[in-house]
Amino acid sequence: MAAATRGTFPAGVVPHADRGTQFTSQKLADHMRAVQGTVSMGRAGVCWDNAMAQSYWATLKTEYYDQRAFTTRNQVYTGVATWIEYFYNPRRIHTSLGGRSPIEYERHQAAWTTAA
Repeated sequence: MAAATRGTFPAGVVPHADRGTQFTSQKLADHMRAVQGTVSMGRAGVCWDNAMAQSYWATLKTEYYDQRAFTTRNQVYTGVATWIEYFYNPRRIHTSLGGRSPIEYERHQAAWTTAA
């Protein structure tokens, strides 16, 4: 999604995931190799290795998923994608990002990097 919305895979982005099969698949490994990306993955049984990723999934579950009822998988996929792109990334404030949304933080970092 990050690559699709920007037209290219963002430089410096490192997707962080747990050890679920979708994140350890050959398909993802091939894709990350193709875009010259790196996946960060926590060690098995070490919860603080992926604390930020776990925080994201908890937020998704409590702020979106648990608030709705779904009848099809497509509703889940479309709804989650919409929530991420129209609420979480552009508007949801994060204290760990200095009170900015992820998009505001990314723009701030890009401007700072360009100015430096």
